[in-house]
Amino acid sequence: MKNYNIFFIRHGITEGNLKGEYIGLTDLPLCEQGRETINGYVKAGMYPSVDKVYTSPLKRCVQTARLIYPDYEPRRIDNLRECGIGEFECKTIKQLAGLPEYTEWIKGGMDARAPGGESHGEFTLRCLDGLNEVFTDMTRSGTGTAAVITHAGVIVNLLTGCGFPKGRPADFAPEQGEGWLIGVSAYLWQKGNVFEIIGKLTAQNPA
Repeated sequence: MKNYNIFFIRHGITEGNLKGEYIGLTDLPLCEQGRETINGYVKAGMYPSVDKVYTSPLKRCVQTARLIYPDYEPRRIDNLRECGIGEFECKTIKQLAGLPEYTEWIKGGMDARAPGGESHGEFTLRCLDGLNEVFTDMTRSGTGTAAVITHAGVIVNLLTGCGFPKGRPADFAPEQGEGWLIGVSAYLWQKGNVFEIIGKLTAQNPA
């Protein structure tokens, strides 16, 4: 049975990241440092050759995809955008500390949500739908290897919930521009939304 390889890659740095802000659906572009870092990784040969590129529709991901894979027109997958965090958008931990709503949100759980944002359960289902759209397109087109440029929240959510070997969310959190390689088979995905975590993609461990 054919296996499919998918490289999840986190977008580059934005001004919000530099300020330590929570950034969900706010559509920030890459900052100068973000562009320079990604270009440096490209020159170092960090990123793999792939057959197709998918991306979150948000600017920071689309721009990252174009820097890494300039010869590809990425397919935008709306369900692979970051989690909506409502009133916590563009706020720092310092600004939110002490708020009861924030305390409840960081406790976690499927019902946890920022005021005006998505619950963790809603986000999880959306991420699954997004990956399913990618995998369905790959199988139909015969694409063996793909890159998915998306967000830390999406990557951590999918690897924690669907990947094996199992790990904690903190184990799977990539730095900007880094990511993970997963292996997906039609049998495992259709049987239980499960995939294999093959390895980490970092500046110290290029593809």
